Amino acid sequence: MVPKLLIALCMVLVLAVGLLIGYIIRKNVGEKAIGSAETKARNLILDAENKAETIKKEITLEAKEEAHRMRSDAEREVRERRSEIQKSERRLIQKEESIDRKLENVERKEESITQKEQALIEKNKELDGFIARQMEELEKISGLSVEDAKGILLSNCEKEIRHEASLMIKEIESKAKEEADKKAKEIITGAIQRCAADHVAESTVSVVPLPNDEMKGRIIGREGRNIRAIETLTGVELIIDDTPEAVILSGFDPVRREIARVALEKLIVDGRIHPARIEEMVEKAEKEVNAIMKEEGEQATFEVGIHNLHPELIKLLGRLKYRTSYGQNVLKHSVAVAHLAGLMAGELGLDVKLAKRAGLLHDIGKALDHEVEGTHVDIGIDVLKKYKESEAVINGMAAHHGDYEPKSMEAVLIAAADALSAARPGARRETLETYIKRLQKLEEIANTTPGVDKSFAIQAGREIRVIAKPEEINDEEIVFLAREISKKIESELEYPGQIKVNVVRETRAIEYAK
Repeated sequence: MVPKLLIALCMVLVLAVGLLIGYIIRKNVGEKAIGSAETKARNLILDAENKAETIKKEITLEAKEEAHRMRSDAEREVRERRSEIQKSERRLIQKEESIDRKLENVERKEESITQKEQALIEKNKELDGFIARQMEELEKISGLSVEDAKGILLSNCEKEIRHEASLMIKEIESKAKEEADKKAKEIITGAIQRCAADHVAESTVSVVPLPNDEMKGRIIGREGRNIRAIETLTGVELIIDDTPEAVILSGFDPVRREIARVALEKLIVDGRIHPARIEEMVEKAEKEVNAIMKEEGEQATFEVGIHNLHPELIKLLGRLKYRTSYGQNVLKHSVAVAHLAGLMAGELGLDVKLAKRAGLLHDIGKALDHEVEGTHVDIGIDVLKKYKESEAVINGMAAHHGDYEPKSMEAVLIAAADALSAARPGARRETLETYIKRLQKLEEIANTTPGVDKSFAIQAGREIRVIAKPEEINDEEIVFLAREISKKIESELEYPGQIKVNVVRETRAIEYAK
């Protein structure tokens, strides 16, 4: 037991000694390390302080240099600004001096102007007095007052102005006529190009073009047998004259003239011209023209909307294609009358179909007036009765010129529609008495105008020839005279179309040799 206890005590002692020794050793080592660390720290602090002091000196030096540079720049800029301000001040001083000098000059000029104005006022007063004295002297010498002298001057000025105005009017009128002719040609050409209406230009002649003048001899034939054959078969006269490359067909029957034209054109194309061939071509032309007339009649009835017409009436309507009246194509005129009568009947609540039917047939007699004696109204009555038209249609056709009493409102509308579609206003209804009165009134208007010697209405009232008094009207004033007469005619007279005023001034000098 004892040895174990001793061993234990020994071990405890050894452990305690070991711990003490370890503590001593560790303490020495730690103190050495701490001492070394403190030395390093002190060295680092010293280095840092030295570097900081160096950096501080460098920064301070740079700051001083920058401040010095900025001060130099600021001083230079101040010097420049001061120099500019001094220059501006010198300029302002110079301008002020200049303005002062100008003000002095202006004041001197104002004083001078005031003095001159006073002098002018005094001179004007002297001149007014002098002029008044001179006017009194002039009035005494001339024996005229101021108003009389003004009147004479104004009269002379008016004459000069009228003379110049008449010359200007002549020049303007000549230019206007040139421009008007040019413009009229353009308008008419444009209208012809835009409106290609079917019409017959001439009422008694037709022109057939030829490929060459040698064809004239072939048409005449040996001893004139070809031309005699054509005239005998067609009833149309052939006129072969000096007109280059053309033959004229003359005849009052438009259908026969159309047949002759078609036959002659076929013969020219065929080239074989002899009596037998002529007879054959005339027969073909008759058939062709009859077919055209039938087609035109059917087209007219279809356009108007009228049905159940007798075939012969349709053919007669087609014949009107080759008939003209007052420059109008009668078929187109009949269609227009039918439309107008139908429109008016519709507005009035009347029988539209009856009005259109009577309007379409109102000139049917003109299709036969070259073959049957009598007026186209009487011929038309016979034709409509022959083909069983109603009494209302016959009366509407018969009353459209006032030859018969209208028995219905539709008949009155036919007459109105026919007048609306007439070729020119008043051409069909103006009586001889009214016509003579209109011419007398026209001459009276011209004769009552100052400066007119006498006047004559010519060209069926479409022109008035005025003879001016040469001792009262000069060559320049006739322009004003013509204008004055035209204005009076426009305001005092009713007339169709236009009236030309032609003023003539003539001066004659007569002397006898003894």
